Amino acid sequence: MIGKIKKGSGFKGCVNYVLGKEQAVLLHADGVLTESRGDIIRSFCMQTEMNPDLKKPVGHIALSYSTVDTPKLTDGKMVQLAQEYMREMKITDTQYIIVRHQDREHPHVHIVFNRIDNNGKTISDRNDMYRNEQVCKKLKAKHGLYFAGGKEQVKQHRLKEPDKSKYEIYTAVKNEIGKSKNWRQLQERLAEKGITVRFKYKGQTSEIQGVSFSKGEYTFKGSEIDRNFSFSKLDKCFGDAGLNTIGNQRQAAFTSVREPLPTQGKADSPLITGSPGLFSASSPPVDEEPNFNLRKKKKKKKQLKL
Repeated sequence: MIGKIKKGSGFKGCVNYVLGKEQAVLLHADGVLTESRGDIIRSFCMQTEMNPDLKKPVGHIALSYSTVDTPKLTDGKMVQLAQEYMREMKITDTQYIIVRHQDREHPHVHIVFNRIDNNGKTISDRNDMYRNEQVCKKLKAKHGLYFAGGKEQVKQHRLKEPDKSKYEIYTAVKNEIGKSKNWRQLQERLAEKGITVRFKYKGQTSEIQGVSFSKGEYTFKGSEIDRNFSFSKLDKCFGDAGLNTIGNQRQAAFTSVREPLPTQGKADSPLITGSPGLFSASSPPVDEEPNFNLRKKKKKKKQLKL
């Protein structure tokens, strides 16, 4: 069960959309005339006059369910779930319609409601995205609905950019993280799939604060791809095993993932492979002491003149 909430300014477009779909069925209505689509729209609009200052009085919620639950989702059950959802979301004492659509393979209904209640008061939308997520989880558990396995249930062939690249990165990291002993190995494995790993540093220090992944023209922070793909959580996957099997390779990865600065006369280490600039064995140039001393001498000379 997934809820998507939208708000709008006009009932005409919203009502025409939910009722205009092929095989759309009006399952339930409260507080509106239902003889025609026009009657429903006029009923909603009349109540908005009680609070003309509210710019977006239209509430539109789509409740979607897994195909696994199709056998148990009769029209009556869909109405029951929609009404329970509305009560939990504090959408009460107002006009609404519940419409079932048949245009997708998964069962889903649309709720159109008036954000101006029957007393002319505004139905709050404060933290509605968070509350929506919590309510859906609660109702799934209560009614024994299917809990999807997150991104594993995504229909990849239907994704468009940038979501397509994001999902490809997710799949690649998920598959390769368990096969890699350290960051260098993970970077090399992902590079074979056209994915580049970059690290974010704290100021000019060697302390790593975050990680990002790029594929083609798209770049995502690790936590944007999945909450478990932040640098700190991915780093824990390596643990001490990487240190025990390949010495200080993890430390080497930390100190060498910066893009290399120009140096003279020192060749790159043959151990470092993969995307350019991520794992370079070059050391940053050391300040030349003679220049520093020369500046000090000039300063002293100036002081003598004064």
